[in-house]
Amino acid sequence: MTTQSLLQELRPLSVLQLTDPHLKADRDGKLFGMNTRDSLAAVIDDVLKHCGQPDLVLATGDLAQDGSVDAYEALAQALARFDCDSVWIPGNHDNAERLWPVARRYRAERKHLKQGGWQILMLDSSVPDKVHGELTRQELEWLETTLAANPRLPALIALHHHPVDITAHWMADIGLHNRDAFWAIINRHSQVRIITWGHIHQEVDRQENGVRLLGTPSTCIQFTAGAREFSVEERAPGYRWFELGSAGGFTTKVHRALDFKVVLDRDGGGY
Repeated sequence: MTTQSLLQELRPLSVLQLTDPHLKADRDGKLFGMNTRDSLAAVIDDVLKHCGQPDLVLATGDLAQDGSVDAYEALAQALARFDCDSVWIPGNHDNAERLWPVARRYRAERKHLKQGGWQILMLDSSVPDKVHGELTRQELEWLETTLAANPRLPALIALHHHPVDITAHWMADIGLHNRDAFWAIINRHSQVRIITWGHIHQEVDRQENGVRLLGTPSTCIQFTAGAREFSVEERAPGYRWFELGSAGGFTTKVHRALDFKVVLDRDGGGY
């Protein structure tokens, strides 16, 4: 093994999570007055300025607000600024029939990756025409089988819908509905270190039974943490950065694109 390859082997794997960009076919498309392509570009600027190039990008749902092919192509063009692969999963606003053909053109449809001494599992929790999430029987079986086949590799699992309760009470019924079946599998596999998701447009960071549970802010609008009813707040768009060590240790931090000026129009279009 060369010195360079040895250093690459020892260096932590840098993983970027981008979630809920809500892109539209219209280049000037906005959500609550925010141009979602501009906010995503500002987030990517911040990543490159403060974190550098990642080794992998996780795009965890609500990639498009309108489920259009043009929006998914716009995502691919935005991610082309990174010198690495990306993997995508749909959220409740996505149109999976349009998303997957675009994702396949960019090798972004892969569900299981082994990289840097870790395994990354991408779960599709979207339900057509519904806001809540659910894992199909096939998805649960795949999760069980994949974890059972790779017991020695620490695992990061990504999905769109939150699999635990959060403090924003209005989202209680629109998370992952069959979470008991999901957690029954997770609890049988001690190599799971991280579960991360989008959907909630705010940060969550806690630990249960040795698993780090992480909600990640949107690259566009932010929901008010702890709100009883739907509410948005003027916080900068964000992203999550991971450093995954080859021995199973890791660090993670949420960053926000503070240079992006947030001006919301609360009457300018619903979520």
